[in-house]
Amino acid sequence: MSQFSRKRVRNHPPKPCVSLQRPQLSEELFRQLRDLVYEKSGMFFNDGRKYLLESRMENRMKALGLEKFEDYYYLLKYSPEGEVEFRALFDEITINETSFFRNPPQMKVFQEHILPEFLRFKRFKQLKIWSAGCSTGEEPYTLAILVLEVLGVKVSQWFVDILGVDISRTVLERAQKGEYGEYTLRHMPPDLVQKYFLKEGPIWRVKDEVKKLLRFEEMNLADPAQIRRVRGMDIIFCRNVLIYFDMEVKKRVVASFYDSLNPGGYLFIGHSESLHGISRAFKLVHFPEVIVYKKER
Repeated sequence: MSQFSRKRVRNHPPKPCVSLQRPQLSEELFRQLRDLVYEKSGMFFNDGRKYLLESRMENRMKALGLEKFEDYYYLLKYSPEGEVEFRALFDEITINETSFFRNPPQMKVFQEHILPEFLRFKRFKQLKIWSAGCSTGEEPYTLAILVLEVLGVKVSQWFVDILGVDISRTVLERAQKGEYGEYTLRHMPPDLVQKYFLKEGPIWRVKDEVKKLLRFEEMNLADPAQIRRVRGMDIIFCRNVLIYFDMEVKKRVVASFYDSLNPGGYLFIGHSESLHGISRAFKLVHFPEVIVYKKER
């Protein structure tokens, strides 16, 4: 090699190697992070769901500019910003895919069987419904619309209180706005869309006559003190939420639902879910394509 060539090599040192590897999550640290999430939310990730928790945490680490899971664990457990970050992490973990009139057979049973039963036999004109894990609000708004459809002009004679709760403050803020795109309305009858929404460009806004039947609260269903505050419910919807909990928390949450219901009240869970092995307190009521759980009088 010539002297000129050697000089060129010396003046152009190789660039430092940048690692493109993903951050590594050890089994021990995974269990520590999993236990921390469980302690805060009741959501449990077994070893088979490590990949899910890991990927959601990676998303948050990228947003925060963190490279190591150890740093993220320290932030969650010891930093003053930990509580705020937990909320952001819960937004990542929970699946907020929902829509109006989700699972039409359940909505049909609610409208044609459950509601008429309550309206017919209620001693006082008061109806209280709880949407537990309401996400961005499509479920409680759907329930409010069906109540309006069944009651009609008589709605002014009733006290209707529909409570939507979720652990995520972000989705609750969206629910309170009541603004939705075309896609989330895809299962809804077009005549009801026209009747209960206002079109504003690409956005459909829920009308005030629907909104006034609802209220939203931030709530961790795994926290007994929080869930105990809800009492005197006639109907509870908790669909596709129990899947996030281990058996111990599932039993505790369902027992709280039972205590929250008035005698004769109903519990709806996801169509693919079951209370088998969780609770024997409820009576199973069979409808076409739908099973509903009833607290007997």
